[in-house]
Amino acid sequence: MNITVICDVLGIKDNGTSVAADGLITSMRSRGHDVRVVCCDGKRKGERGYYVLPERSFPFVGGIVRRAGVALASPVEDIVFAAVEGADVVHCMLPFKTAALAADLAGELGIPVTAGFHCTPETVSAYLRLEKSALLSRMLYHRYRRRLYAKVCCVHYPTEFIRREYERVAGHTEGRVISNGVSPDLIGRIAKTRPSDGRFVVLSTGRYSREKRQDVLIRAVGMSALRERIVLVLAGGGPQEERYRRLAARCGADVRFGYVPPEEMPALVRSADLYVHPAYVESEGIACLEAIGCGIPIVVSDSPRSAARLYARDERSLFSADSPASLASRIDYWLTHDGERAKAGEYYASCGLARSRDDCMADMERMFADVAGGKA
Repeated sequence: MNITVICDVLGIKDNGTSVAADGLITSMRSRGHDVRVVCCDGKRKGERGYYVLPERSFPFVGGIVRRAGVALASPVEDIVFAAVEGADVVHCMLPFKTAALAADLAGELGIPVTAGFHCTPETVSAYLRLEKSALLSRMLYHRYRRRLYAKVCCVHYPTEFIRREYERVAGHTEGRVISNGVSPDLIGRIAKTRPSDGRFVVLSTGRYSREKRQDVLIRAVGMSALRERIVLVLAGGGPQEERYRRLAARCGADVRFGYVPPEEMPALVRSADLYVHPAYVESEGIACLEAIGCGIPIVVSDSPRSAARLYARDERSLFSADSPASLASRIDYWLTHDGERAKAGEYYASCGLARSRDDCMADMERMFADVAGGKA
């Protein structure tokens, strides 16, 4: 098949949508498909198969966008048309202007369009400190629908949770629930219980952004009765890093910051005693599923906007959203109950929540083939 992928944020290593897009592109190419990519990653200019657009400027909120570390594409019709023409299917990763243009052009050419649901309204509104505004979330859901999702043959939802959230506001869609998938290296492996120096390793992976709430985790470790025995590893990067470094120093928490390359993640995850996912907003939480696949006990926020709360085995794995004290009590429980931690690890390693990326990409390939063949 000839597949055109529209993705504004390609090339941002600590952004989940960028990572998902890169995995999709790599997988489809490895399966023999011709994949064209529309993005604004300047490093790809001149590279075969990439159609590079200029970055979009934001006159009134440019400072917010820059601090967020996100670049969005400014649609250029000639470039987008060249990428779309002759495709069997066009897949849009995000509901922004370039995807809307691509969907319109594909419609004129009779080319079917699919779209992924990777950007929750709260991910956008968090940059305005309005992630808890139900009214704004509803407005953004309807905007997403008008701009993109009403124009496509099939919506790809990473989780049933995010499908329900969207359809509750925007109505029924033709869609498929397909996880973004976990590396096979992170499935079915039971982690060791303690690193050689005897300190506990608490791991959390994700972009350092407001809605991911790493600040709650840093404060919780600072409040923990085991603070002196905990190493907190925050694998990632993002606009809140300097703020979090200052917070860690004030809280007396030993925090290791920084991006971890994919090839080093299996060893890091297997070294952890506990994985914490403090995000207030989450459409899937692949990093949490990676820990689950490795048999690491998890503690997750009970936020109603987070898909990850559904991965909790029981109430001991949930903490009250935005409450460092609640999270500290959960951390202390799991790190002082070795037997329960081992049992939870065995449960997660065998529960089947984490699906192999290879299996998920086979499902994505099937979705594209069905849409291209008029079966979706």
